[in-house]
This record gives sequence, structure tokens and C-alpha cells, in this order.
Amino acid sequence: MASLKELKGRIASVKSTQKITKAKQMVAAAKLRKAQAAAEAARPYGQRLEKVVASLAGKVTGDNAPRLLAGTGKDDVHMLVVANGDKGLSGAFNANIVKAAIVKARMLIAQGKTVKFYLIGRKGRAVIARTFPGLIVGEYDTTAVRTPGFDEASAIAHDISARFFAGEFDVAHLFYSAFKSALAQIPTEQQIIPVAVPADAPASSGAAVEYEPDEESILADLLPRNITIQLFKALLENMASEQGASMTAMDNATRNAGELINKLTIEYNRSRQAAITTELVEIISGAEAL
Repeated sequence: MASLKELKGRIASVKSTQKITKAKQMVAAAKLRKAQAAAEAARPYGQRLEKVVASLAGKVTGDNAPRLLAGTGKDDVHMLVVANGDKGLSGAFNANIVKAAIVKARMLIAQGKTVKFYLIGRKGRAVIARTFPGLIVGEYDTTAVRTPGFDEASAIAHDISARFFAGEFDVAHLFYSAFKSALAQIPTEQQIIPVAVPADAPASSGAAVEYEPDEESILADLLPRNITIQLFKALLENMASEQGASMTAMDNATRNAGELINKLTIEYNRSRQAAITTELVEIISGAEAL
């Protein structure tokens, strides 16, 4: 059984930890409001842009299709773009994204495909480097900025597009965590290169619709912008998901610390009472001996 001094020290230590988790929970709750508003505001634009691209893509076929839409004509090499956070204390937020990417990578490798990784953020690096050594071909460090924004998304999109045009890969998949609520964050996979055209996308019809400029010129401008917007949306979703996961994790940690403090306090009181009882028995026994 632990001594009274040890129990008292453990109680003090857990109380200090509880103060930290409580403060972290309050900070995450404050940041969550802003991050959630930004993520929700970006969704309509990103979704609408995807629909516009899909609509135009249905009217462009053959050699006229831009390379970002038509692809390389093969799917032998896949680039998995994994967007993670840079900080811990956020529950399974980072682990769930990495897990989804690893499952996809193993499935592609089983099909005989070549897999490469491009990492955004540093939290998933150790796990992926250990599971797939030598397959990380690119990284983007987000530790230099407090909150990754459109400039970072644009730089990442430019780097990934340049690698695509250089022939480093055929297909790119983006992995991030879609924010649903503070309690639910959904690991999401999205193909960003070549742009995936839904099967139900409107095909070319006999309607007299003229584009100024033509569809190819519009797509040549929209496709790179669409990649940037989808990456920007993913970063915003990640920020909201990270704060929601952090708030939930710190709330659970605070509650667990409270329960542990109660258990240790009961144990301390019992040990203290036993010590007092023992001392009283010794005093009474000594008095009776006299």
C-alpha cells in the first residue's frame, strides 16, 4: 500500500494535470467556433465548383480534354496526399486519417500498383515512414504558420500539380477528416487528380449552349483552381475536426482525472484513518501496560 506522502503527491499531480486538460478544453472550444464557421462557409463553394467542373467535363472528350481531367491514360502510380495536424492531444483525429491512408495503400499495393505518399503536417509522418519505408516522396511543413490557409493550399496544389506534369504519378488521392460535429469527425478520401467525374454527370446534349471562351479554355483555368479549393477545403475541415476532437478528448481526460482524484482521496482518507487507529491502539495498549 502506498504511503500517505505518496498518495498526497499523486493527488497533487493529478490535480495539476486536470488543470491543464481543462484549460486545453476551453481553448479548443473557443477555437472550434471559428474553425467550424470557416469550414462550413467553404463547403458550398467547393461543392459548387466540383459540379461546374463535372458539367463542363461531360462536354469535353478525346484529345481536347486537359491533362488534369483526362489523366495520363494509366493508373499504375498513385500518390496519397495525407493531411494531418501538427499537434497532439486530439484523440484519434490524426490516427484515423493515417489509418484510412494505410488501408488504401495496402489495397493498391495488393493490386500491383505503386504507391507514394505526400504528407501535409507532421503527426502522421512517423507511422507512415515506419509502415512504408522509403515511400514518402514529398512533404509540406505547416508548423511555420499558425493556421494553414489559402496560400498554403495554393502552394501545395502547385507542388502536387508540378509532380503530376513531371510524370511522378498517375492518380492522386487526398485524405483528410471531414467535420461533422465535435463528437464525430469522418476520415475522407477524395480523388483530386485526375478530377473524378461522377457517373451521373450531365453529358453533352443537343441544347444550343455556347461558352465564351470554349469549354477547354474554361477547364484549363478551373481545374488547377479546383485542386487548390479542394485542398483548402480539406485544411479547413481538418482544423475544425482537430479542435472538435481535442475538445472532446480533453473533456474526457478532465473527467477521468476527477474520478482518479476521488479514488485517490478515498484511499488517502482510509490510509490516514488506519494510521490514526493504529496510533490510538498503541497508546491505549501502552497505558494499560502501566
